[in-house]
Amino acid sequence: MSQTLKIAIGSLCVGVVVLALKVLAWWLTGSVALLSDALESTVNLATAFAALVAIRVAARPADASHNFGHHKAEYFSAVLEGVMIIVAALLILKEAYEGLLSPRALEAPLEGIAINLVATAINAAWAMVLVRRGGALKSPALVADGKHLWTDVLTSAGVAIGVVLAMVTQWWILDPLMAAVVAVNILWSGWRVVKESLSGLMDESVPDETLQSIREIIAQEAHGAVEAHDLKTRHAGSATFVEFHLVVPGEMSVFDSHEICDRIEAAIGAAVPETRVTIHVEPEHKSKHSGIVVLD
Repeated sequence: MSQTLKIAIGSLCVGVVVLALKVLAWWLTGSVALLSDALESTVNLATAFAALVAIRVAARPADASHNFGHHKAEYFSAVLEGVMIIVAALLILKEAYEGLLSPRALEAPLEGIAINLVATAINAAWAMVLVRRGGALKSPALVADGKHLWTDVLTSAGVAIGVVLAMVTQWWILDPLMAAVVAVNILWSGWRVVKESLSGLMDESVPDETLQSIREIIAQEAHGAVEAHDLKTRHAGSATFVEFHLVVPGEMSVFDSHEICDRIEAAIGAAVPETRVTIHVEPEHKSKHSGIVVLD
């Protein structure tokens, strides 16, 4: 079982525990804000399951129908997660509106806050794991799940502040007001997750830093060639695709040009894990006198 899959299963377990704690906190207090927090946790659980399924699909090797693999499956999960975050925010706004119409005193607020803070601490710790490990493993599904949990952490903190203020001031309308404020923040977070995931589905190129590293590797490792041009990159989940044209002297043998290509591919693969490199070799008269200059 891969590390990515193990972490996704861990997210499901954490989601069940946190949801149970937040439902208990709401049941003790009757707080609209705490109910809203629990509603978001149901989305956490659902999206953790979606991420698990997507990661399993993305891990499948390339086949006759999917020659380039199934890496983009994780982006569909991340888009789904963003949409579900937005749905959760709309549900919270509905509960907040009803609470504003008829605010009421909370029951056992201290106990509810304490339980909610325990759930928040668990979410915060797991969110750090997801963002760090998801980034290291190049898993957009895990990173999106981690960012979503960070939103949940901020939500829970805001909810706790709102409940405490309502309890101290006896202004019970602060409870649904805080729920509404948190819902707006969640809407913004959901939009960002969707936007970032769509960039992967649209074959966005690698970050500028990675692109510069690839250019430098080609320049250093292509000695014997004339130039490299038309460099294109894209990323799909954990995989990075690189392609370019390599111009070699017209009299160079196929064997020698192939040796240069192998050297470049190995160097790029060492610097950028899980890279698929496609090199189109061209004779010298195809030079564009632009692109990447090969270093001697």
